[in-house]
Amino acid sequence: MNIQVQNIGKRYRLEWIFRGLNQNFHAGDRWAILGPNGSGKSTLMKVLSGHLSPSKGEIVYVHHEQKVKEEDVYKKVGYAAPYIELIEELTLEEALRFHAKLKPLLPGMTPAALYDLLALPKTRQKEIRFFSSGMKQRLKLVFAICSDTPVLLLDEPATNLDVQGIEWYKHLIAEYAAQRLVIIASNDPHDAEFCPNHLNILDFK
Repeated sequence: MNIQVQNIGKRYRLEWIFRGLNQNFHAGDRWAILGPNGSGKSTLMKVLSGHLSPSKGEIVYVHHEQKVKEEDVYKKVGYAAPYIELIEELTLEEALRFHAKLKPLLPGMTPAALYDLLALPKTRQKEIRFFSSGMKQRLKLVFAICSDTPVLLLDEPATNLDVQGIEWYKHLIAEYAAQRLVIIASNDPHDAEFCPNHLNILDFK
């Protein structure tokens, strides 16, 4: 899927978070959205995902040469971010099954395969509210990366991950993100070291 960004801007009241942004994101590309905390990276990611509408300009989503309707964009996007909430009353097993019904998984993936991929032993019947912040982040990343979507948006993907967790996340990208449009927002370039294309949000203030 391609995302065509045409002179977009986003503001809250009188303050522009960013504006004048023109960029085409193509299938198979890997992009890093860079900038310090509070610079507007997350706002841009929410706009790209369809969760927020731009205050100015237009975003066009094209999949297999067909324009995607605005209300269908969410079906094409795998999205992980610190501000996306999990249903913490569910056990891990219930959450995996629920997600598989909510959004199709990659070919060959099953809830059982996701459990193995998480590498969190003895947690199958544990409620998510008892997970550590790092365990929750692993779950968010698995949900996003292992869903069968042509676009992958990851906002601060290494949040709360230890060194081992960061290597695990990079393995997921290498194994399951081929041929997909990947856009990663981070204030740490190491989180997106495999992205050859960079966009600095400060250039659009």
